[in-house]
Amino acid sequence: MRLHPTAGRTLGAVGLLGLGAGAAAHVWARHIEIHRYTLRELELRILPPGTRTIRVLHISDIHLLPDQQRKLNFLEYLGMLRPHLVINTGDNIASAAAVPVLAEALEPLLQRPGAFVMGSNDMFEPAPKNPARYLLPDPRPEGMTAPKELTLPTGELARRLSEHGWKDLTNTRASIELGGLEVRLAGVDDPHLERDEMPAPAAVPPPLPAHGNVLRLGVAHAPYRRVLDSFVADDADLILAGHTHGGQLRLPGIGALVTNCDLPRQQARGLSTWQGVPLHVSAGMGASPYSNYRFLTPPEATLLTLRAPKPGPGK
Repeated sequence: MRLHPTAGRTLGAVGLLGLGAGAAAHVWARHIEIHRYTLRELELRILPPGTRTIRVLHISDIHLLPDQQRKLNFLEYLGMLRPHLVINTGDNIASAAAVPVLAEALEPLLQRPGAFVMGSNDMFEPAPKNPARYLLPDPRPEGMTAPKELTLPTGELARRLSEHGWKDLTNTRASIELGGLEVRLAGVDDPHLERDEMPAPAAVPPPLPAHGNVLRLGVAHAPYRRVLDSFVADDADLILAGHTHGGQLRLPGIGALVTNCDLPRQQARGLSTWQGVPLHVSAGMGASPYSNYRFLTPPEATLLTLRAPKPGPGK
């Protein structure tokens, strides 16, 4: 088929426009959006009747390098929020040198009640990967298990996060008293590395506190379906996870291309439900230094305001 000479020029112009749009999107994702730190605010009415309102700060996927000053500034800002509870769902660091820098940046939040789980990037140094693997639904070999030797100082990171009282929820349970509300937490090690073991319930169920108000949280780094199912069976009132980066790349009208696990793409970030239980997946604050970009999903933290139900008519 022969094209009219003007058609050739038109197609060439369209091609150049396409290349220009692609280059602009690359610059935006790599140099602009990756630094557009955002605080999202959501409200849930899941507390027992009569319980005072609490604010829960959910942070995740910081992927910190020591020289990321804009990210450190955002962490400093979060420390000024003075939440009642902080939940950290892992992937904090991208190098061993980031541990003391992270601890200093988080210091105001570490003074608040809190809890954490680890992600794979808290254990193993990030490495270059074929970018095409990112487009796989769950880019791991079948039956993947983690290397035996950790390459990052995970123990030192855990010590720094827990030295002021944050609870380490690695395949275990803990509780935190928040002045008239007992928060009962169940957490697992990173499901992406198949290290998760749902902690067994106590042989004798703990008695209700004198005030009778209990909030049950399930906490994991990667929101794999098997883990979410376990938290639902454990009677969680709210499940918190990270790992997905909100898809990291999103397209208009499509949303997240992948979740990096078996979670449905439409639940890659934000608030949804899993078998009727509220699920919050943080899009996180960063990305691997070898894929340090975001498109239509800026880095974030979330402030969840939890309230009791509204009183019924006439009450």
